[in-house]
Amino acid sequence: MESMAAVEMPVTVPAFDVSSRRPATAGLVLNSPNPPSLRDELVGVVGKVFRPRRANGDGGGARRCAWVLTALQAVFPVLQWGKTYNLKSFRSDVMAGLTLASLGIPQSIGYANLAKLDPQYGLYTSVVPPLIYAVMGTSREIAIGPVAVVSLLLSSMVQKIVDPASDPVTYRTLVFTVTFLAGVFQVSFGLFRLGFLVDFLSHAAIVGFMGGAAIVIGLQQLKGLLGLSKFTNSTDVVSVAKAVFSALHDPWHPGNFLIGCSFLIFILATRFMGRRYKKLFWLSAISPLVSVILSTAMVYATRADKHGVKIIREVHAGLNPSSVKQIQLNGPYTTECAKIAIICAVIALTEAIAVGRSFASIRGYKLDGNKEMIAMGCSNIAGSMSACYVATGSFSRTAVNFSAGARSTVSNIVMAVTVLIALELFMKLLYYTPMAVLASIILSALPGLIDIREAWSIWKVDKMDFLICLGAFFGVLFGSVEIGLGVALAISFAKIIIQSIRPQVEVLGRLQGTNVFCSVRQYPVACRTPAVQVIRIDTSFLCFINATFIKERIIEWVRAEVEASNEKARQRVHSVVLDMSNVVNIDTSGLAGLEEIHKDLVSLGIQISIASPGWQAIQKMKLGHVVDRIGEEWIFLTVSEAVEGCLTEHKGSATEC
Repeated sequence: MESMAAVEMPVTVPAFDVSSRRPATAGLVLNSPNPPSLRDELVGVVGKVFRPRRANGDGGGARRCAWVLTALQAVFPVLQWGKTYNLKSFRSDVMAGLTLASLGIPQSIGYANLAKLDPQYGLYTSVVPPLIYAVMGTSREIAIGPVAVVSLLLSSMVQKIVDPASDPVTYRTLVFTVTFLAGVFQVSFGLFRLGFLVDFLSHAAIVGFMGGAAIVIGLQQLKGLLGLSKFTNSTDVVSVAKAVFSALHDPWHPGNFLIGCSFLIFILATRFMGRRYKKLFWLSAISPLVSVILSTAMVYATRADKHGVKIIREVHAGLNPSSVKQIQLNGPYTTECAKIAIICAVIALTEAIAVGRSFASIRGYKLDGNKEMIAMGCSNIAGSMSACYVATGSFSRTAVNFSAGARSTVSNIVMAVTVLIALELFMKLLYYTPMAVLASIILSALPGLIDIREAWSIWKVDKMDFLICLGAFFGVLFGSVEIGLGVALAISFAKIIIQSIRPQVEVLGRLQGTNVFCSVRQYPVACRTPAVQVIRIDTSFLCFINATFIKERIIEWVRAEVEASNEKARQRVHSVVLDMSNVVNIDTSGLAGLEEIHKDLVSLGIQISIASPGWQAIQKMKLGHVVDRIGEEWIFLTVSEAVEGCLTEHKGSATEC
């Protein structure tokens, strides 16, 4: 048995009051106040949201004014940092916002195409959501707008309900409804502190999902890059490959491919230069806009559209139209829209918060995740009412915003105003913009989504996490976005369930000359007390799913130890100490398991002691009368006190380290 491998060393027992085996600190465990109830915790959570901290003051009116101001600052952080905003920061934000717009305008048009919407809807999404976020968000660097992954999510899932080619009006209605519901979910996550729902998608799942989505997005761009008229609506790699091979038998025009590849190389080359020479970061930022201008001029000058080059044609100019009446909350597809919305909400929040925190750590300030959720949700709710689809934080645009010297969310306002001006004045100039250049802009943004180095690190650190990463990657690649997420979540929950069903149960030994008890497997130098078996339960929740396993493991070890002591004619085990310091909570099955352990040990003539149970655990042990059956005198604050109590009860006849 693994528990038999520990070192055993006889030494003198430390001084202990023989008249009572319970030290003064042992009573603290049983006499602690009652833990907060579920109702108290829920009231506390909601209270933090709707009851801001009161300010100090003598007058009731002053306190009320301070309370209102605190509440407004909690909802609109701009009221707080706006007090110290100066002209120098404004100049930096203006330059960053203009640089951001030069990248955001062509990207937004390309992402709208990916979402199977008209180009102007991508530009609309770069106007209203950034303006709302600017007054409600807490990140100073994040750039809000459409992103590739969310655009793919929307198009791949909504088109299963309505075909955008045959019924574009209904398709747009569903997209706006999904955007509204996604915003509602995001606000709810923030208000009720439900940010942990975002964490259901683990880091490994996100890495695999992003990698698979990047390849799928790249394959979707083959339609624009090759100038294909017919293409599949499916996103899996097999369907796309079949569509490409079948389309190649039809007449196609190499001019599309030549334009797309030429400007893709140009954009990637400027990005390489921008990364190598930090002062030239603006090259990579303006290269997409330069590509659109040059390619449009080339097509117009050569009339390439009459020779098979696919162009955008008409882009509607003007401000965002109202789409309030297009949001359908009681239509036939509301349930399907809600399912799509919660997926989009979680993915969008995961990307935005990850981007925001990474740049906040560089600048040395803390990002409030719950406020970010509320700000992002309000941005999408407002956006859904003004012809926008789901917006979130973009890593590529945020990196440009950061490099351009952004000091606050004012850069988002400058970008939104610039896009608004472009919508009013320059949309007619995009008539001859080739579809291939939009495909090249999207393709240029994809390498940042495929993180091979991180996947390799996951493989080295945790093979189970790597399996989650692979599940998400191949699920998206060969199935669909939903299948990829479903596989990743299934493997993640399977991992959690397996670890919950079979938690670690360790035999402990004492480090010589100390009162520190640790695993004899992890620290072979720790020595065990022959007459006292110390066992630690490594689970935070002793419950129905693991109580039987823990009980059987403990009894198995104790029986093996008793048999070994009989065979070797050494002192028999007379006590078992259960270290429950890791057990925060327990349910009725866990209580029944403890009672069965107690009965089995009593039948073997062995006394059980409990050391350091969690607050909720000891409260339920008292209510379930487990403490009465074991005996209050056998509940201790620390493992060391429990071991000494057991040895003192047997008149110090045993030896320990």
